[in-house]
Amino acid sequence: MVRHGGTRRRRREDGKGLLDVALVLIPLLAFFLGIIDISFGIFLRNTMQHAVREGVRYAVTYRTSPGLGHDASIRSIVLQNSMGFISPANASGFIKIRYYQPDTLAETAANAPGNIVEVSVEDYTWGWMAPLLRSPEPLRITARSSDRMESLPGGTAAPPR
Repeated sequence: MVRHGGTRRRRREDGKGLLDVALVLIPLLAFFLGIIDISFGIFLRNTMQHAVREGVRYAVTYRTSPGLGHDASIRSIVLQNSMGFISPANASGFIKIRYYQPDTLAETAANAPGNIVEVSVEDYTWGWMAPLLRSPEPLRITARSSDRMESLPGGTAAPPR
């Protein structure tokens, strides 16, 4: 008779284990996905910041890639350092290169010595992997870096176009 009573008790508790697993596993999984999602957003922001920093480092030396102008060379360096997150097809929409006069900070089209060059990735969007407890709005990333243009190499009269 003891045996029979133990069987009844076991039958009543069969669903409790599955319910306990569901109640613990779902929030735990959401928590880990949230950590991964936020970590990836930070990684993406740091990657874009590194890419524009390398673009500025390349820009201030007036170097150019074979067959490309100065701005196109800067764009290609940013693309190379963006780890494939920015594709060449949409690079011109995200990567911006601006030159400013050092005394007034007015924007200019000239990449003359002494001017300030700013390379930026603007309005890059990334969809959340698991938009739990967040709005479904994509993550918008903007990264900027700037530096002063060096003097022209070898006494050249005009900067590269």
